[in-house]
Amino acid sequence: MMDPRWTEQVTEEMKDAVLERATDGRITCAVLRKFAEEQGVPFKVAGAAADMAGVRVGSCDLGCF
Repeated sequence: MMDPRWTEQVTEEMKDAVLERATDGRITCAVLRKFAEEQGVPFKVAGAAADMAGVRVGSCDLGCF
């Protein structure tokens, strides 16, 4: 179950933007971190957007997502 503190901040536009950046249903940690910074949201919100869009986060060395 996703944490509502993060999911309530996710917009449809954010989910669409994550999908646009994904390849074959996956997005790298670096790309998702940059997306979060561009949007001015915590990494957890960007991660929730990816989860809600059905996108898996890969190549993550920091454990942000």
